[in-house]
Amino acid sequence: MSDQNQLNIELTDDVAEGVYSNLAIIAHSQSEFVVDFIKLLPNVPKAKVKSRIILTPSHAKRLLAALADNIKKYEAQYGLIDEQKPQGGYPPINFNPSTQA
Repeated sequence: MSDQNQLNIELTDDVAEGVYSNLAIIAHSQSEFVVDFIKLLPNVPKAKVKSRIILTPSHAKRLLAALADNIKKYEAQYGLIDEQKPQGGYPPINFNPSTQA
């Protein structure tokens, strides 16, 4: 592989630590997909978006394919992932973005 095909990616310590999320909300417009990652806590009626990722439609589709491929590999190694739904269903979501694209 030539140097032109290599990509150096920097991962800072704070980003490497990661952000826990147990809920993702996805919205889209004609030009972008917005994925908000949220951490819901038991008995807490309010949750904040912990991270927002904005993707072009083509990047969103590639992400979908990459996730599907990784889930397939994970399940081949560790077994099927249980798709348990939260008790009582999903919480009602009051999604009022303050800005629009």
